[in-house]
Amino acid sequence: QVQLVESGGGLVQAGGSLRLSCVQSGRTFRSLAMGWFRQAPGKEREFVAGISYFGNSISHADSVKGRFGISRDNAKNTVYLQMNSLKPEDTAVYYCAARPLTVAVNPSSYDYWGQGTQVTVSS
Repeated sequence: QVQLVESGGGLVQAGGSLRLSCVQSGRTFRSLAMGWFRQAPGKEREFVAGISYFGNSISHADSVKGRFGISRDNAKNTVYLQMNSLKPEDTAVYYCAARPLTVAVNPSSYDYWGQGTQVTVSS
């Protein structure tokens, strides 16, 4: 079984930055591709960024390109989402997710999910 625990969310003003972390346990971290998703009230869960298990394949949603960056530290079993130039429309619950090997943008493709961390961006 795989456990994912997110942290780092909070309240920030527009233009500010946050770094989310997701620690994985229960399975070899290197075999998992990791993704970040978000879900705002009344909206569907959407892909934000993903990174393959070797870290050589990275994808970001168009809405966050140039502002957000995903990375991973396999020695710490941790994936990060650095979020810069935050906008009020980035407000959502952010989820970490895992699946075997390769990145996918469809949330139904992921087998494991964290509990989520709230990010609120004030204008």
